[in-house]
Amino acid sequence: MKILGIGNAIVDVICKVEDQYLIDNQLTKSTMKLVDEVEFKKLLSTLKIEQTISGGSVANSIVGLSQLGNDVGFIGKVNADDLGQKYEEGLTKEKVQYFYNKKREILPTGTCLILITPDAERTMVTYLGIAGKINENDIDEKAIKESEMIFLEGYLWDKGEPKSAFNKAMSFSRTKAMSLSDQFCVERHKNDFLDLVSNKLDIIFANEQEIKSLIDAKDFEDVVEFGKQIRKILIITRGEKGSVAIKNKEVIECKSKTDLKIVDLTGAGDLFAAGFLHGFINNISTKEALEKGTDMSAKIIQKVGARLN
Repeated sequence: MKILGIGNAIVDVICKVEDQYLIDNQLTKSTMKLVDEVEFKKLLSTLKIEQTISGGSVANSIVGLSQLGNDVGFIGKVNADDLGQKYEEGLTKEKVQYFYNKKREILPTGTCLILITPDAERTMVTYLGIAGKINENDIDEKAIKESEMIFLEGYLWDKGEPKSAFNKAMSFSRTKAMSLSDQFCVERHKNDFLDLVSNKLDIIFANEQEIKSLIDAKDFEDVVEFGKQIRKILIITRGEKGSVAIKNKEVIECKSKTDLKIVDLTGAGDLFAAGFLHGFINNISTKEALEKGTDMSAKIIQKVGARLN
């Protein structure tokens, strides 16, 4: 197996809203907020659902990698409820090996409201449900050892059981890649993330805001200098400014695509990571890998949702 993804198994509920809806509900645009079941259901009751699809950041990347012809798998925790069944079917339909045996749980399968404003930005409200209870017993040691790389999401890094699952996966893996996921996520776990990025990971994905927040950078030059110092592969997406890979001391840039009809930015980073990792795992140049990530990202933002098919 080429790549094994490990992350929150979440069903995405996509809804279109006006900016005022975010203001009224004290939501910060383009970020992810964790809520309990009561608050989630309260918000859901006020919304019109456009689409319901299997999601989760790393899972979206893994599906993208499968669609590019790679042998991939995923570990994420769901309940044996209707949503959990649909979630597993969504992965198997995309030829992703699912390394988790679901069973009846007290908590339901995790769900995320993806609120799309007229500017195509997405704001997420997540009730993790059973996804947030992933633990080291859920980590398939054999699957990790048989994969060339694991891909983790920052969203998974939380106190207690998810953190122990994360660390167990890291301990058995040859090559470790991770997405920082979200600026608020970075701010919650800054010291831990800085240690992971500097000392334990091989490939790191971040957008410009996330990496600047992580290292308290004044400008992008600080980010480039940090990337050269850590001697990893640091991939930074910069929106209209394109993307940058800092590999050891080499800086490789890639322009963004123009003249796109942007509909929904959900999954832009997830599919960018899929394209880049496809290039990396198949030994194409870093520049070409960035271009593949850019191509995948450009495709996904011109449709609703984070899955190409």
